[in-house]
Amino acid sequence: MQDTSVRTIGSRLEPFLDDWLLDRLDGATLRMHSPQPAEIFAFDRPWEGDVSFYVTMLEHEGEYRMYYRGWKAEGAPATQAVALSKDGIHWERPNLGLFEWEGSHDNNIILTGQVAEDGFVPFYDRNPAVPPSERWKAVGVELLPDRTPVLMPYVSNDGFRWRRWRDTPIITDGAFDSQNLAYWDDYRKHYVAFYRDFIDINQTGKRYRGIRSVKWATSDDFEHWTPGQWFDYGNTPLEQLYTNAATPCPRAPHIYLSFPKRFVPERKAILQHSDPGVSDAVFMTSRDGLHWDRRFMEAFIRPGRDWENWTERNIGVAFGVLQTAADELSVYWVEHYRHPTCRLRRGTVRLDGFASLYAGYYGGEAVTKPLVFEVRELMLNYETSAAGSVRVEIQDAEGHALSGYALADCPEMYGDQIEQAVQWASGSDVSHLAGQPVRLRFALKDADVYSLRFRT
Repeated sequence: MQDTSVRTIGSRLEPFLDDWLLDRLDGATLRMHSPQPAEIFAFDRPWEGDVSFYVTMLEHEGEYRMYYRGWKAEGAPATQAVALSKDGIHWERPNLGLFEWEGSHDNNIILTGQVAEDGFVPFYDRNPAVPPSERWKAVGVELLPDRTPVLMPYVSNDGFRWRRWRDTPIITDGAFDSQNLAYWDDYRKHYVAFYRDFIDINQTGKRYRGIRSVKWATSDDFEHWTPGQWFDYGNTPLEQLYTNAATPCPRAPHIYLSFPKRFVPERKAILQHSDPGVSDAVFMTSRDGLHWDRRFMEAFIRPGRDWENWTERNIGVAFGVLQTAADELSVYWVEHYRHPTCRLRRGTVRLDGFASLYAGYYGGEAVTKPLVFEVRELMLNYETSAAGSVRVEIQDAEGHALSGYALADCPEMYGDQIEQAVQWASGSDVSHLAGQPVRLRFALKDADVYSLRFRT
């Protein structure tokens, strides 16, 4: 039975990350695309080292910033540091001169002490009501006198020199022993927080205690927050999710992406290593911040053939996805945790390329729910093999092909394009169909379609 729910997309880009837009699949499927490993950034300065972690990547006024915990060993002093880049690929440590380290101020340290050790995550606040002196904000984990962890707010006018925004915590209902995020969601016009807590779960007749999971909260003013709500993963297997790295999707900020580190504490691949556990990274999406689509249960990033990635707490994906070329996104993750070679790895995916609508050589089809669009051309981000192809049919809401827009009227599209207009026998202009519900029928052969949108 066809789904008659109408999806209003206007001119908004819709990536194929979930089935929100899809009604039926016949020989086609959604598939995930893992990043291609690229260069590394070594945590090799005296104030960095083996357990450097909790990395935040962001862009500000044409410059990229990397914030991270620098830490040589548990029990030693920890730091928060920053590196800068013009391209998201090559990084330099600025000589800030703010803190002394082993007798020298020649370093990129922005914080020291307990908050530097337990987690400090900055963001640039685009809330138009915020004064310039508080444009840079952060949340940091601090311990109350009774050792209870809480999230404290910090502000800065430049992102380098930080001070507490107030001396009382803003969020208290969590364990916070992870990378806890808070930021202004410019699409939804409020602040969001994604943070760690432990949950007891009943599943398959068994009770599991202390499972690592994530809470979500919102705020209008960064000071008063809603009670945290547990992520809803649907009916998926029980897993320990160590970090979350939840961020708006580039070019489609109405969708959240998350890249949790999946921790398997009962395994030990390197018997001589000090601590048990192995981990990888997974990928999931949400359209509201609370309900998460975990259709892709396979690893987004595997430890691979490098045995120093098969020790505990590796493959921690950084918070933040950067666009590093016109057709490229970069994600970053920590490798070699608790080893002298601890480092950050960059990986690349194509623009909109975390997942796709796909069919193999023998072909497949997909039909969307009825959708309402604006403007005049249907643009696709797609890729085929040399023998593959993509064709699109426009149907009415009941699923009947519209005259002039049947599959036979659409020439085969092949190649690799980030944005290309779909053509029919009469051309690409479909503006006379704008504002009325229509369905799209995709016929694919050895092809991926990553996203669609309508444009002028």
